[in-house]
Amino acid sequence: MAHKTEEISTYDFKSSEALLLDANIWLFVYGPQKPTDTRVTAYSEALKNILAAKSCIYIDVLIVSEFVNAYARMKWNLLPESSRPRYFKQFRKSTDFSPVARDIAADVKRMLQHCTRVESGFESLAIDILVDEYAAGDSDFNDQVLTALCKKKGLKMVTDDADFKGQDISIITANKRLLS
Repeated sequence: MAHKTEEISTYDFKSSEALLLDANIWLFVYGPQKPTDTRVTAYSEALKNILAAKSCIYIDVLIVSEFVNAYARMKWNLLPESSRPRYFKQFRKSTDFSPVARDIAADVKRMLQHCTRVESGFESLAIDILVDEYAAGDSDFNDQVLTALCKKKGLKMVTDDADFKGQDISIITANKRLLS
């Protein structure tokens, strides 16, 4: 597999492709994003093209977990300061969180209907190497695990996260920092 980074707006998705959509992509498509954010349009259009091409979308529990937690925190941060609980866990335990939780659950179900679940292979990861890389201070641990998953399963990563720059995986993105 050629490991390169490609612009998502001009990418020609194929039915034979195996893709891993990062949590940030799902957040742009289903999360509480500003509709005026150009990434919302770019990634929503890309998902439409992926589905039309019948590309295979894989998802791991790390991505679902990141989506759920980031979505909930975004909703908490969007509350006016005057009515926002001081701590996120207070918000999560409040009655105000119930409709947010239902929205998140509905969006997770929408995501999963397009995906095939895959395991990150934690039991076979070179965990000592990943932990040492993390200890160096320039890596996100979940990103390291997802990179290893892409390598192991031959998946192309669809992401907007510049932290993936320089990884030995194929990336499809609208992020100019990844493309340069």
